[in-house]
Amino acid sequence: MKTPSERKAEDEIDKYSECPVTCLVNEGKAVDVVFLDFSKAFDTVPHSILPDKSSNCGTREFTVHWVKNWLKGRAQRVVVNGATAVWRPATSGVLQGSILGPVLFNIFSNDLDAGVECTISKFADDTKLGAAVDSLEGQEPLQGDLDRLEHWAVINGMKFNKSKCQILHLGQSNTGHKYKAGEEWLESSPAERVLGVLVASKLNMSQQCALAAKRAKRILGCIKRCVTSQSKEVIILLYSALVRPHLEYCVQFWAP
Repeated sequence: MKTPSERKAEDEIDKYSECPVTCLVNEGKAVDVVFLDFSKAFDTVPHSILPDKSSNCGTREFTVHWVKNWLKGRAQRVVVNGATAVWRPATSGVLQGSILGPVLFNIFSNDLDAGVECTISKFADDTKLGAAVDSLEGQEPLQGDLDRLEHWAVINGMKFNKSKCQILHLGQSNTGHKYKAGEEWLESSPAERVLGVLVASKLNMSQQCALAAKRAKRILGCIKRCVTSQSKEVIILLYSALVRPHLEYCVQFWAP
């Protein structure tokens, strides 16, 4: 039997577990977001585990056997200045640059969020974990979820690159609580890149705007130095193809 205070704490966690980070900050909440990075994610997926995970996702048996045969018997070697190493069996990894590679990695990491209490966002090997942390009741579930993810990584033959795992502290009342991944403390960061967009701890887009403008100016300088023709037709074509994509990438999100 749980006490009224314990039930209230759990209700608060449930209330904010699926709420967007920006909504929580606008409500005056302190929010911590942990940016997780797998070490050599696509190269370390164990072939021995992947077929079973495909079956657990409801994949048809014929497809599971096809994937198993596709991964079976692969080998690799290193070539340096014409000197070649001996062939070694490739027992892990999904082929990068292939269409099937990201699909297999998504299947492999499908159960990553099993049992997680806080908000988790997954995009290929890019994983973020966040929660409202105004009190100890919010900080403890976040640390507990980090422990769960660390355990998942261990039993699935993966490893987090702790030096690249960062914490973004959001909200004016944020105390900057520290968290651990395994036995290592994670560092805090003033800004983190989310799918190419730089998000600052104050949730303003000034750094992203400056970064986009810097890239655009650099390419404009290259065009001016390297392109002989300065006609309107040529410049507009180059600007549309090389400069505008940097100014318009995810523009709906950072809204210059």
